[in-house]
Amino acid sequence: MSWNVHRIRPEDAARMRALRLEMLADSPLAFLETLAQAAQRSHESFRQRVAQAATGPGLAQFVADPGDGGRLIGHAGGTVAPDFPGQTVIFAVYVTPAYRGGKVVADLIEAVSAWSAAAGRRHTLLEVVVGNDRAVRAYEKLGFGDTGERVPHPVIPALTELRMRRVV
Repeated sequence: MSWNVHRIRPEDAARMRALRLEMLADSPLAFLETLAQAAQRSHESFRQRVAQAATGPGLAQFVADPGDGGRLIGHAGGTVAPDFPGQTVIFAVYVTPAYRGGKVVADLIEAVSAWSAAAGRRHTLLEVVVGNDRAVRAYEKLGFGDTGERVPHPVIPALTELRMRRVV
């Protein structure tokens, strides 16, 4: 199986919507909205969201595309957050189940990291729900280290996230 990773493009909107719904159904604790919220969002809203992330230095989303015109198989985004100046916060990392355990996540993270470095930001940061050991191990293999910081999950107060950082 092969894929290419590219920055999301406006023409990816319908496939990105399908992937977003898959992400939320598969991993509901990992993202900041629910499946119901995303399903209620209009196609035009998804199209606008994709268009916003397609260009510019402050927000980017990358997708793993098998190139057959079918479903996208992975996603990772990067953004600049006021709380972390000079760093890129990686968000919404997801790989469809059939492709997990391979190189897709690494390719996605490297795409975000290259975008970050091109904008002059050498540090990347992400947060993982405590207990998601598989994700923590995957990020450690990619060079991320646990900062020791623990923060409340932004949507589910009963959960805690650990913060991981890497120098690009």
